[in-house]
Amino acid sequence: MENNRVIRSAFKVGSFTSLSRVLGLVRDTLTASLFGTSAVMSDFVVAFRLPNLFRALFGEGALSSAFVPVFMTTRKEEGDKAAWFMARKTVTVVAAGLLVLVALLIGATYVLQWLKPDLAARAPHLLPLTRVMLPYVLFICLAGLFMAMLNACHRFSLPAFTPSLLNIVWIAFVILVCPRLGATPEQQIYGIALAVFVAGIVQMGVQVPALIKLGFRPGFTWDLSDTRVRRVFTLMGPTALGSSVTQVNVMVNALLARWAAPWAPASLFYAERLLYFPQGLLATAMSTVLLPVLSGHAARGDHAEMRSTLSHSLRTLLFVMIPASIGLLVLSEPIVKMIFGWGRFDADAIRHTSIALQFYAPGLMVFCLAKVFVPAFYALQDTRTPFLIGLRAVSLNFVLNVIFVLTWPMEYKHAGLASATVISEAMNGLTLGVLLHRRLGSLAWRAVLKTTTRALGCSAVMTAVIILVRSPILNALSGTGLPVKLTEVASVLGAIALGMAAYFLCALIMRMPELGFARDAILRRR
Repeated sequence: MENNRVIRSAFKVGSFTSLSRVLGLVRDTLTASLFGTSAVMSDFVVAFRLPNLFRALFGEGALSSAFVPVFMTTRKEEGDKAAWFMARKTVTVVAAGLLVLVALLIGATYVLQWLKPDLAARAPHLLPLTRVMLPYVLFICLAGLFMAMLNACHRFSLPAFTPSLLNIVWIAFVILVCPRLGATPEQQIYGIALAVFVAGIVQMGVQVPALIKLGFRPGFTWDLSDTRVRRVFTLMGPTALGSSVTQVNVMVNALLARWAAPWAPASLFYAERLLYFPQGLLATAMSTVLLPVLSGHAARGDHAEMRSTLSHSLRTLLFVMIPASIGLLVLSEPIVKMIFGWGRFDADAIRHTSIALQFYAPGLMVFCLAKVFVPAFYALQDTRTPFLIGLRAVSLNFVLNVIFVLTWPMEYKHAGLASATVISEAMNGLTLGVLLHRRLGSLAWRAVLKTTTRALGCSAVMTAVIILVRSPILNALSGTGLPVKLTEVASVLGAIALGMAAYFLCALIMRMPELGFARDAILRRR
């Protein structure tokens, strides 16, 4: 019953996350049509990585993972009033620290500009764009903390919808603001940076009324002597890297990519956006739901339920992510062309982004491992282990990045960066799984392996169907007189639909229980 509740909640969160991903694709399609993979777009991507990194380190990742177990323990032992008062103290300390951090980072950009005047010649818009977006760190980190509070109370819908607000604001600014800033991409790009800043305020503010209804009272109460508040920040330190390995790796990739080629950061950015769509469907949602559920099991010392929940969740994720990974690999260029092939997103941009996506796609099968295993360590209030393993993963990623950038051909240097991320994430996830096995016992690994093998077999059938049907669909539609773009879209979507049908039919024939997990979760929710 508990496992079904986790999957149902994950699908509920996943539906809102999917909305965010759909809006994100619309956002990125509009952005791609305006800026393509130009140098100014790459400057924006690198500039955007910095506040996004701090969001992952100190916002949604570290703060939520550290806050939820302490909040739930306080609530269980001392009651709601004490828990919300502790939350208010935490908000106060976080807000003060973030204000100082943002001020220091903005000052650092001016120091860097003075120390490295040649940077302005190579990437003239990098530092100005960074300054516009840095205040986003303050608002989005507080928004992440508010999301954690709601999740701890098992209110998942609003926090899951909140990321969509960034995309909604971004789309509005692309359409309404960017054209008013000038006729060139170099002028219009500042409209996107301003959208990020405004979206942070909106994402933070929209959650406050819901928290007030639950018992939170906004205000500032400075009290670092509270042991519970100190516990949050003690856990948060190592949690920051442990839960944000991907974002750290992506930031390193962006910096090295800008050095490798002017178009490389933008190409990686668009490829990642396509990768995040299936990942957000269930993996991110599962991670969100697992933390409070596993924290409850851990508080009761029920390791058997933890093992069952983890195994069930991992099998469900692999059932979804394996075909998604292989599908993106097989249809990389048609998908990139279908979604981004408008306006300034020319043939070179399509080729570079498709190559990056091909090397990123296998990562879906390993990115989901950390989404399941890291919340288990945090539920046990062990942030040291994910931190140490994450540190090794970041180090491995950096070493591989340097090797691949120096040795791979120019057209594939950015693909080497993507490949390095996948390898380091695989090491991170597999190592966490081994250590969790030692701590909790077996997570029914035989069943997990069986799921993986069957999913790969059904994905092979899916791939054969996609390859066989896409060209005939495209040829049939080409003779109907429909616009070329419409035939491209219809052929890709048709191949995806038939491929998915083949996968699920194969899973049904093989009687994969994971198909029932998903079906039962959806039916129970309805």
